[in-house]
Parts: sequence; structure tokens; C-alpha cells
Amino acid sequence: MPKFLEDKLKAEYGNNPHAIYGTLNKLGAMHGNKETAKGRQMEAKHQRDVKAGTAKPMHPVMRERAQMVKEAHAHLGQAIPGFHQLPGRQKMMAAQHHVNLRQGKG
Repeated sequence: MPKFLEDKLKAEYGNNPHAIYGTLNKLGAMHGNKETAKGRQMEAKHQRDVKAGTAKPMHPVMRERAQMVKEAHAHLGQAIPGFHQLPGRQKMMAAQHHVNLRQGKG
């Protein structure tokens, strides 16, 4: 599986495997729990780019949002009893809503 992409998604979605692997499946990098040819090509291209020094770092806005999502998960975990027991989709939606409110979009 494209490890670099999995790491980026973990940075954005925290410990939400449904969001991470759902995105990888939707992109075509994985099919179920198996890596596809497209996923192997993505990983190989990333490795070539890293070796050549042309790999793109995470965009600062995306890095900032990932940090805000982590903080939202931590805050909601303390503020809402049983938050960690909610289904992954509900936790993700709550964290995204929390971040949007902090950014003035809600």
C-alpha cells in the first residue's frame, strides 16, 4: 500500500481506519485489504521523487487542518462521554464539524 499516502491520511484523520482505508479504496490504491497495481505505481513514483529530491511536502494549510482535527478529537474525547465508542463515521463528522466551527465555516 502507498505508505506515504497512508501517513498523510493518518495525519488528517487521526486514528480512523475507516476514513483512511476508505479513501485508499476510493482512489484505487487498494481493493479491500489488498494493494492494487495503481497503489504500487503510486508508491514507486513517490520513492523516485523522494530519491530525486522532487517530492512535494504536505501543503501548510493541509498540515494545519490535520493538526486541528487531532486537537478536535482530543477535545471531543474529553468533552463528550463515550465519544471514543461512537462509530468512526460519527467521530469523523463531529471532528470535521468542530474544525469547521473553529474556522468560522459552520
